[in-house]
Amino acid sequence: MGGVPSTPLSSQTQDTAEYLIGTFVGEKSFPLGSDFWQKLLELPFSLSWPSDRVEDACELFAKNNYYTRHLTKILIHLALCLQESISNSGSSASLNVKSLNAVYLSRVFLKYWIEHAKNEMTEELYLSLDENEAIPNKLSGDYKIENLVMRNVLSFIGTIAISPGTYVLHHELLDFLLVTMSTQLLAGPSPGPEDVNPFIDAIMGQDPSLVGQVVHTLLNNYMLRPHIPLNNATHSVFTGGSDQGVLQRVSSAAANLMLLPLTYLVSSSGDGSRSSLADISLHLLLILIHYRKRVVADDSLTDRSEDNASLDHMSKQITYFSENPFCKALENARDIEFDRTDIEGNAHNGPLVRLSFASLFDTLGMCLSDEASVLLLYSLIHGNSDFLEYVLVRTDLDTLMMPILETLYNASKRTPNHIYMLLIILLILSQDSSFNASIHKLILPTVPWYQERRLHQTSLGSLVVVILIRTVKYNLSKLRDVYLHTNCLATLANMAPHVHRLSAYASQRLVSLFDMLSRKYTKLSQMRDEKFSTGKGNVIEDSITDDMSAELNIYTDFLRIVLEIINAILTYALPRNPEVVYAIMHRQEVFLPFRKHPRFDELIDNIYTVLDFFNSRMDAHSMDGEWSVEKVLQVIITNCRSWRGDGMKMFTQLRFTYEQESHPEEFFIPYVWQLALSGCFNPNMINLFPLDHPAENNDEEDGFEAGTEQHQSVDPSVRGIYLDP
Repeated sequence: MGGVPSTPLSSQTQDTAEYLIGTFVGEKSFPLGSDFWQKLLELPFSLSWPSDRVEDACELFAKNNYYTRHLTKILIHLALCLQESISNSGSSASLNVKSLNAVYLSRVFLKYWIEHAKNEMTEELYLSLDENEAIPNKLSGDYKIENLVMRNVLSFIGTIAISPGTYVLHHELLDFLLVTMSTQLLAGPSPGPEDVNPFIDAIMGQDPSLVGQVVHTLLNNYMLRPHIPLNNATHSVFTGGSDQGVLQRVSSAAANLMLLPLTYLVSSSGDGSRSSLADISLHLLLILIHYRKRVVADDSLTDRSEDNASLDHMSKQITYFSENPFCKALENARDIEFDRTDIEGNAHNGPLVRLSFASLFDTLGMCLSDEASVLLLYSLIHGNSDFLEYVLVRTDLDTLMMPILETLYNASKRTPNHIYMLLIILLILSQDSSFNASIHKLILPTVPWYQERRLHQTSLGSLVVVILIRTVKYNLSKLRDVYLHTNCLATLANMAPHVHRLSAYASQRLVSLFDMLSRKYTKLSQMRDEKFSTGKGNVIEDSITDDMSAELNIYTDFLRIVLEIINAILTYALPRNPEVVYAIMHRQEVFLPFRKHPRFDELIDNIYTVLDFFNSRMDAHSMDGEWSVEKVLQVIITNCRSWRGDGMKMFTQLRFTYEQESHPEEFFIPYVWQLALSGCFNPNMINLFPLDHPAENNDEEDGFEAGTEQHQSVDPSVRGIYLDP
């Protein structure tokens, strides 16, 4: 029959499965109403095929599908089974088995097709029936195959509750969606009007109410984190081996995207929150909300000469991104605790999703060591003003902040993009004055993961300052990324006017940050001057000098921001921060070389106004014996009460806000796919992003290399995200 060669098997069931699979991929075409399809979908498969044999079957199927149209037919049967299952509320075990087999076979062969696409992929799939066959009448609606299938797949996901009887089918449908949307991997990093993504475009065209149901289900899966029922973990079609501890799935180029051991699915690793269904739901949601479809709008003028008509037509074409309903649904998500009438009284552009913000907040706090969860948090606080407001009024901000700070503390073990997204989240939060005030009121009994010294009874705000300064130093020594550096300083600048009782350690680190940057600035300035004096007329030396001058300007800006941070604390919050005054007095010599600098003089003058005030109070204080830290600090605390700010020059508060660049998709689309795939797709077919792995870094708190540094972006695509001071 043109099928793959058969392997002798012991049971009749396996024998029949061999024949049916061989016939399915063979050259004989079976009409939609043939009994063959019922036999194929009702049979409990338990084959043991090696990966090369699965590859051969996929290759043969791709060759014969032009005549048989079996891909279209099994997709139609999948839609039929799901539609009938929905009408039975997912309670029919036989329908669920048929749906499971249909979606599994479809996914295996679609993945092979996508990985081996040559020309026009939609044409290669032949998503249509012969003229003498028609789609069954019971499948109402759009007769375009991809729309038909996606509507029923999404309807099942959005309306049928997860239960022991439907868990595996839900998981397989999510896997199927991930495969069908992976056509994005074939395109370049910037979406173009010529990109072909038939299935994801069909998803985007679904009814807004269905979109809302799907977003609600995916978020619920993420929050509830359901686990696989042990009695349902035995479904199999093909397997590349006989390991009984593996959920039997294809392990080859035609494999499913997530080959996971059963022990992982039941969370035997000790992480009770881990859930395969929650993970894939999150990845799917991120892919859906960040998808962008570029379309062409023809704005050609009609009063052109015939000779130039074609040229003018091309030149006047403009492109734009169509609206993403899934992104709108996430932006419109509202807290279920709000009264329904209050919510419905406001107009919303798009589907409205109602869920528990409390559960979402707690789940995010539990999972922020995972990059995908960080990206979800970013998407929520950047796009959903209601969720951002909910986060800002929580009194237990440490639920989110501590995992964020711990991840930044271990920056050397994380990807640069992970670090960058966390810093953007902190920047967005720091734009709110109530956040900046509340984090200094929340006292942490201890910080067990901080190893450099013991931190007892320190405020969350002080810990944020310490970790951000530590991240700046790590960035200078390892990543050397200007955008990341600016992000840290921008957050500190937003926090500065609201600092309250900054700890001694945080105050010392702030002054040491200025000292470190000033030493770097001084060394660069000396090197630049030496090159300038010895290299006049030399093209190469002049180029090096120009590079040094550019880098010197960068450090000049950094130094000024740090001085403005210190000034903001001294101007608006000095009486509440005696430890900052002590740290400045203790290291006052570091500010002296910049007192006459034209970019810094006014800021330095303010610092010396404070120093003169407290130094004079120290001189006037009679003291028996030597000064101790405690005695100096007591004098500072006493005189903080009489501080009136006389002689201080007032500066406009430095405030940074975060905005996305006009084409954020160039960063986010490759990024979400990198998170979703984890190396399970044929790397030779991926054009969306490079497959380089970041070099491993060693964490050194204060180390940095002297000399001219190359300031490179964390990732070239990250440059689509910028700060707007």
